[in-house]
Amino acid sequence: MKITVLGGGGWGIAISNLLAEKNNEVRIWEFDKAYAELLHTTRESKSKLPGITIHPNVGISSDLQAQLAGVELLIIALPSTVVRSVCRLIKGNQGFRGPRKLIVSLVKGIENGSLMRMSEVILQELDYLDPTQIAILSGPSHAEEVARGIPTSVVLAAKDEKIATRLQDIFYAENFRTYWNNDVTGVELCGSYKNVIAIATGILDGLNLGDNTKGALLTR
Repeated sequence: MKITVLGGGGWGIAISNLLAEKNNEVRIWEFDKAYAELLHTTRESKSKLPGITIHPNVGISSDLQAQLAGVELLIIALPSTVVRSVCRLIKGNQGFRGPRKLIVSLVKGIENGSLMRMSEVILQELDYLDPTQIAILSGPSHAEEVARGIPTSVVLAAKDEKIATRLQDIFYAENFRTYWNNDVTGVELCGSYKNVIAIATGILDGLNLGDNTKGALLTR
């Protein structure tokens, strides 16, 4: 399968390696040309995933048009602040159209100003897509542990069960499991809100409060 991953950060590399191990044709698009060339040359991101070698089946480039050519599955592993602008670049690409094209978003966050979830931003910009063509991949997980092959289970949120099953087969690996959930809104919101709760929990630690207080926070 031809798969393009948008973003050469920790998650982008970890997911690319996982999918490349299954003999998929995987490409990473990285906006920063110098960083893309560094990844291509050294096959490692010492700043994001030190010690992890990028699979030889993964092609890396800053040329978006080339990386989108013939792609069947698009994985978005970008900061939430740039998702809209990158989707606008994709919209002008006639190659990424059709009912069998799929998008999986790994992005956690709510758009500033509009307060839209990432799937809403994607659908607003790529308005030729059907909502069933977009799925959300969310934790609990760390990119560095996925890259190291540590057993991990994640949530795959999608409205269409058949599409979810297809994606589960694509992402299936010995140490990586996806579990379907049809609550796309809930999964996206939880992926964003958990960061707020984590900060609040850190504040409780700073105040030298205990597990009872953290339990109260999490429960409420």
